[in-house]
Amino acid sequence: MQENLSLEQIQDFKGKYPRQLWYLFFSEMWERFCFYGMRGMLTYFMVTQLTMTDENANLQYGATQAFVYAFTFIGGLFADKILGFRKSLFWGGILMIIGSAILSYDPHQFFFLGISFTVVGTGFFKPNISTMVGALYKGNDARRDAGFSLFYAGINIGGLLGGYACITLGKTYSWHLAFGLAGIVMTISLLTFIFTKKSLGPIGLSPFKGEDIQETLTEGIDAKTPSTPLTITSKAAGKKWYDYAVYAGSLAIIPVIMIMVAKTQYTDWFMYFIGPATLVYIIYEMTKYSWAESKKLIAAIIFILFSIVFWGIYEQSGGSMALFAARNLDNKLLGVITLDPNGVNNSANSFFVIIFAFVFSLVWIGLAKKKIEPNTVVKFGLGFLFLAGGFFILYSTRFFANAQGIASLDAFTLSYLVITFGELCLSPIGLSIMTKLSPVKLQGVMMGMWFLAAAYGQYVAGILGAHMAKAGENDTTVQKLITFTDGYKQLAIYALIAGVLLIIISPLVKKLMQDVN
Repeated sequence: MQENLSLEQIQDFKGKYPRQLWYLFFSEMWERFCFYGMRGMLTYFMVTQLTMTDENANLQYGATQAFVYAFTFIGGLFADKILGFRKSLFWGGILMIIGSAILSYDPHQFFFLGISFTVVGTGFFKPNISTMVGALYKGNDARRDAGFSLFYAGINIGGLLGGYACITLGKTYSWHLAFGLAGIVMTISLLTFIFTKKSLGPIGLSPFKGEDIQETLTEGIDAKTPSTPLTITSKAAGKKWYDYAVYAGSLAIIPVIMIMVAKTQYTDWFMYFIGPATLVYIIYEMTKYSWAESKKLIAAIIFILFSIVFWGIYEQSGGSMALFAARNLDNKLLGVITLDPNGVNNSANSFFVIIFAFVFSLVWIGLAKKKIEPNTVVKFGLGFLFLAGGFFILYSTRFFANAQGIASLDAFTLSYLVITFGELCLSPIGLSIMTKLSPVKLQGVMMGMWFLAAAYGQYVAGILGAHMAKAGENDTTVQKLITFTDGYKQLAIYALIAGVLLIIISPLVKKLMQDVN
């Protein structure tokens, strides 16, 4: 494998995809196995093993996932300013492995401790690998969206395998083995990155790597002795303690995360603070850039705000839909295939992403060649319209239920197909647009802010799911079916309104984006 590649050599690749994309693809694939495997177990595990109520389990799920994504902003910030993307990714992987090991040892007694390690680890890992994908392309490379779509499809292989395997292993055999499996595949992810990182050239290195320090001396021996100014150039040294401070600080924050996740009221306070504080920080950063660059950042913030609405609806999959699948769905797909409904809930989305992400990337490339590709804002709007359609189908499952309130797994799976189309219009394009609209020195922060929006989405999703669960806490299975599907209908209406609004304001947002498509 060639070493010491320049950034120009990496970005001047032939064909549709740079070879480094495949290395990052496999590393992220196994990390997503770990993440989605554990995510898919949380609500079910808390209700059946920790004896939480449905309402509390939904709130805990929302809080846990909110911190997972909120910490990506912090991880992106430290990567930009101190560690660099590579060290951040490595450190995050180590913490995720430790968290999985703790949960494997005793998931009942040490549940929140293990989850807290995973939260912090994901914060360091997740935003930085996506940022490195963006760095493989020149700013005006039309192949960027296709690359992110392929990357997005690849990581969903991990989501598919982990989402089904871990919950099935836990329900059928052992929760110790289920959490242990997540740790094993995370180790594979980290090893994959270690053995292929040399192909990335300068991408992801610490901002202090090779930095020169220039010091100008103007004073003589004493005040009466004139001197000629002398400039001394030396390599940056002594910056290692910055790295160690980040490592120590991230370990020190774990007990705090434990407390805040266990007591959801603290999560409320955190979410009330972190969003406004982040916006203030971004506005401060805008003062360092030209008005043209600031307008692009304003456009990025608009995308981020709308994505909160999207994820708040979409992320019912990990909370209310997990309980809906466990109680209100049969286990027959197409009448002949026996599947665990919770496994389908965890993995159907990833399955459809794998099939259709490549198709979507080819569609975008084909439309771009004909100069009729919809702009990014319209793609976002289409994402909401598909999301609305998927939740209207979820609502319709009540019409395919038997007298006991058990609905069709087929209709449920079809809803995921339509929801996935919405995700493919928004999420991979969202990752790409953050790298396009952000100045180089802010890309990690803006990528983290994109995931912070997902944190708010997770937080809102937990609250919405808790309301549905609370309304039907002591209901029969039939009554739960009615309660949950009524909730899904309301969410479909919200998604429809957001999609129409976004398409209406698309010309304004497009002006803010300027030359970015």
